Amino acid sequence: MGIKGLFPFISDAAPLAIKETKLEAMTGLTIAIDASMCLYQFLVAVRQGEAQSNLSNASGEVTSHIQGFLSRTLKLLEAGIKPVYVFDGKPPELKLQTLAGRKEKKDEADSELARALASGDPEEIRKAAHRTARATPQMNADCQELLRLLGCPVILAPSEAEATCAALNKSGHVHAVATEDMDALTFGAVTMLKNLFDTESSRTQTKRPVFEIKLEALLAQLDVSMDVFIDFCILCGCDYCGTIRGVGPTTAFKLLKTHGSIEAAAASLGAAKAVDLPPADQWRIDEVRLTFKQPEVVDPAAVTLSWGTPDYAGLATFLVGRHSFNEARVAKVVERLKALSRSGQQMRIDSFFKAREAKTMPSSAIFDAFAKKSKAGASGSSSGGGGAAGKRKAPAVSISGKASAAAPSKKQK
Repeated sequence: MGIKGLFPFISDAAPLAIKETKLEAMTGLTIAIDASMCLYQFLVAVRQGEAQSNLSNASGEVTSHIQGFLSRTLKLLEAGIKPVYVFDGKPPELKLQTLAGRKEKKDEADSELARALASGDPEEIRKAAHRTARATPQMNADCQELLRLLGCPVILAPSEAEATCAALNKSGHVHAVATEDMDALTFGAVTMLKNLFDTESSRTQTKRPVFEIKLEALLAQLDVSMDVFIDFCILCGCDYCGTIRGVGPTTAFKLLKTHGSIEAAAASLGAAKAVDLPPADQWRIDEVRLTFKQPEVVDPAAVTLSWGTPDYAGLATFLVGRHSFNEARVAKVVERLKALSRSGQQMRIDSFFKAREAKTMPSSAIFDAFAKKSKAGASGSSSGGGGAAGKRKAPAVSISGKASAAAPSKKQK
């Protein structure tokens, strides 16, 4: 899940932190990839037949994930990108309740798929089949073996993959983190790539733009510290604790701007009898903060990244001999890999120029959560941010996000 509603919020509140880009612009860069998320994407997207079943080998074992990783990695390498795949380890104890809830939903999806198959409705079958996707330890092992045969580095995170990706990004090992989980930013990723991999169904032919998100610019335009940003993300809703009903990103941000911390915000809501907090076992805020600030990750100082020559014979044995891939198609893959080895490493045009220093965020661009919206419905940020208005004392906020009775008499939105 990541952080509920975070991307739409920052698209509106901190647009200067987001730049539209494309995969081809990443030539010559090293990218940390949340491999566990990729695995689920392939189990959902790589399907066939009326029953929307996954691809499988002669033994009936699922191979959709293998096909997906093979195609994606080859595409990245041909684009001149150096992929570093990071796999999930043991989930934090705080996440176990979330995972249990997801398992219940998948069990329900199994029943929905059976009903859809009985009805024969293709669209219902497709939707239900996608919700039943499950990754197994063997699938993880398959992907890791394939990637090593392709000569790509594989990192096994001790816990959350996106946390280790963020650590590699902060240490300078990689240029960016590619994931759909927005909590990569909450873990401190310097640069995040969203939608780098277009897994949209060929049924719709929809292509999504790739977005590059810069954490430094995000904090500057929101005018918050990293500590406040982490509190904001927790209040929005994350995988590690319960949520406060009725508190979305807009209200959460106003609460944090007004009260400074989750505890103070929750106390104000409780005093106003506006909400009921989640049960104590689902509201361990100090532990959640620590999970984001000091996550269990690999030691970047002990990491050496290298890309070797693919094991062509081993790759053919793995794909054709063990997983029933078409021999002729695998031969074409091997030829493409050999062509890459002959071509050498592509250089980025910007490697010949000195990087420019980051500009200071102008005060006129800083987001004002309490500014009046224009008649067109644009936020304060879309008309240049808060400016002088951003320096006004923030009004008290109710659960609806509107000014409370204790706020200044001037009406706020």
